[in-house]
Amino acid sequence: MAAVLFAEHGFDNVTVRDICAKASANVAAVNYHFGGKAGLYDEVLRWAIRIMQETTEEIRHAGENQLPEARLEASIRIFLTRVATTRNKWIHQLMLREVNNPTPSFNLILNEVLKPRMAYVRNAVAGIMQCQPDDPRVAMCVMSVQSQLFAIVNNPLASRFESPPLTPDRVDALARHIACFSIAGVRGIASR
Repeated sequence: MAAVLFAEHGFDNVTVRDICAKASANVAAVNYHFGGKAGLYDEVLRWAIRIMQETTEEIRHAGENQLPEARLEASIRIFLTRVATTRNKWIHQLMLREVNNPTPSFNLILNEVLKPRMAYVRNAVAGIMQCQPDDPRVAMCVMSVQSQLFAIVNNPLASRFESPPLTPDRVDALARHIACFSIAGVRGIASR
């Protein structure tokens, strides 16, 4: 319950009383078990981090012994699948809140999830470009790939531009489109 409330309203806009009322729990229990709201929030983040690390491991496993293009497409497909099909949609919403209004726990997310996942994507893009991962063009291409994903997920404007919502049956076609579009763009940047 706390996870969903934090995701919907943000850390600053949720009280321990709100959480306890939804969970039919005692306020003192939160203080006893977690040391207060900040401790509960950290536990929620650690739970989210474990789930996101599972996604990263699934991405790595899918990309083993694959060409860089296939590794990039697998990372896109698995990310979109997780967002579209999981009952843990609150995680993405919580992460967007953290990116827009970071709490002191943001560095944990950055170091435990975002950096390892972006390193994977960066290596796939560098493989497509046939250059080193620290090439500045790689970082720009990774940003472009990620921007497409963020434009689809939790984007209130998407439906106003006749973009159907992300559903499990649309994931493969959308992942393939983003991958093809991105790979063509990455190759274009590499050829300049």
